[in-house]
Amino acid sequence: MFLTLTLLRKGIPGKQWIGKYRRPRPITWQMKRNTLKHLEREAENEYWISRPFMTPEQEHCHAAERRAQNWLKIKEAKFVNFPEHKRITDHLSHLNITKTWSS
Repeated sequence: MFLTLTLLRKGIPGKQWIGKYRRPRPITWQMKRNTLKHLEREAENEYWISRPFMTPEQEHCHAAERRAQNWLKIKEAKFVNFPEHKRITDHLSHLNITKTWSS
């Protein structure tokens, strides 16, 4: 079909590199090399992913203590800038007019 279009129309309609009837890019040796490197890298990744570091029994709750400590650090960091508690007597001390200086 592409050959027929090329022979009859004497060219590619529209932009030659985009669209439904575009001109196919020639495959170079660099493209082949890059594809081969990519596939080798992917095969190595699959090899390492297929062999887990820990068993499911070891993996279960292995980081619970570290996560609890991190949570405590985050919680303490929140309360560092928190103002100290004020009692109701501090808020209402200006109403204390019955006290004398001498007592």
